[in-house]
Amino acid sequence: MVTLIGAMALLMLGYVFYSKWVERIFVINDSRETPAYTQRDNLDYVPMSWWKGNLIQLLNIAGLGPIYGAVAGALYGPVAFIWIVVGCIFAGAVHDYFSGMMSMRHGGAQFPYLVGRYLGNHVKSFINIVSLVLMILVAAAFTAGPAQLISQLTPLSFLVALMLIFSYFLLATVLPVNRIIGRIYPFLGAVLLIMAGAVAVALMFSDRTIPNLTLSNLHPEELPIWPLLMVTISCGAISGFHSTQSPIIARTMKKESDGRRIFYGAMVIEGIITLIWAAAGMAFFNGTVGLQEALAVGGPSGVVNEISTELLGTAGLILAVFGVIILPITTGDTALRSSRMILSEIIAKFYNMDGKVKVIIVTIPVAIPAFFLATIDYTFLWRYVGWTNQVVATVMLWTATMYLLKQFKFHWICGIPAVFMTGVVCTYIFYAPEGLSMDYQISMVIGLLLTALVAVWYIGQILRVSHKDNRVDL
Repeated sequence: MVTLIGAMALLMLGYVFYSKWVERIFVINDSRETPAYTQRDNLDYVPMSWWKGNLIQLLNIAGLGPIYGAVAGALYGPVAFIWIVVGCIFAGAVHDYFSGMMSMRHGGAQFPYLVGRYLGNHVKSFINIVSLVLMILVAAAFTAGPAQLISQLTPLSFLVALMLIFSYFLLATVLPVNRIIGRIYPFLGAVLLIMAGAVAVALMFSDRTIPNLTLSNLHPEELPIWPLLMVTISCGAISGFHSTQSPIIARTMKKESDGRRIFYGAMVIEGIITLIWAAAGMAFFNGTVGLQEALAVGGPSGVVNEISTELLGTAGLILAVFGVIILPITTGDTALRSSRMILSEIIAKFYNMDGKVKVIIVTIPVAIPAFFLATIDYTFLWRYVGWTNQVVATVMLWTATMYLLKQFKFHWICGIPAVFMTGVVCTYIFYAPEGLSMDYQISMVIGLLLTALVAVWYIGQILRVSHKDNRVDL
């Protein structure tokens, strides 16, 4: 229990101190009008208060990610706490802050536009595809589970439940951001916090022992911590999906100083939620072996239901059912909204269409494949979500690094986590089953060599920019 409380305290201290340093490096200017006012269209660009933005951002980036991912990551034992705390403060929250603030500074631009501006059009073309694939996979993966549970609890079939969910998706995607998302999401974000807080309090006052820190790998199958833990627990540590969601709120900010509370703050809250559910997974089933058996029987939703019901009784059952159905749906709809916004920017280069017509036309190409993918195995989808998710996160960190470098600011704040995540994704692609399934040692060598090459490129960029400014600023 001491480790859990200490980890949550570190996350809060990270917000109080480190986030202010990040903000100073970015340099905010509240006298500058935000896109919510300069480009107001009452669809995506609508001014909203910071607290609404924070809760909507939290729900957009979280959903069931910090719950399912935390439960799966708990199989590694308390070492997962280290990754959540360090990853959240120094990588994930920094990633979210820069993705949101850079979008705001560039007129509410989507993630691929930022990539093209700071990493070049070739990388932009690649990331356009990867981002859209990620959005479709997330929408599908976060819809299949709720549809299955609805079909179990009601007379509706799985297909009918899926159709109802996607009908809602279409409405949430094409309606103004303040119609559904702005009104309902702050309430749902509060429910997510209440659910995690209730579990934390009940767990601390139960007779179950929350394990304290150990560096040992407790995974029953002895799967390596590096790089699998960094992909298994993404939401709560660092997640590329967040960079596709941040522009939604960047287009609603009233002033630049709101960014720290909205983007960095929401990520820290998600980190705390992830810690709570990771601790619950470790403690509730008397170790990682028991947790693995529970996951094999009921999957992540079954584990969440059992923990909530046993700890909180009827109220826990209601919260669990509500969470497993509603929270992933709210992630799926904003995933489609983000993909609609990305496609709109691409199409705008070639065709000029009426705003309402364009919204409908660009929604269809992402909604249809997401619907059909939702009918296949959830675990298959989730494996590919994890891989593409962390690739996007890595690219966003490099984008922010180049932005700071070209502004002659302290780029290491993004550059160091960017190098780290490059090592994660390079090794993972060669080792993981959804990658090349190569030997672990070989994957490690190749991954580290590729990371070294990227690091050399980074140093070269620093020297090039410094030479132009007639100084060397390493």
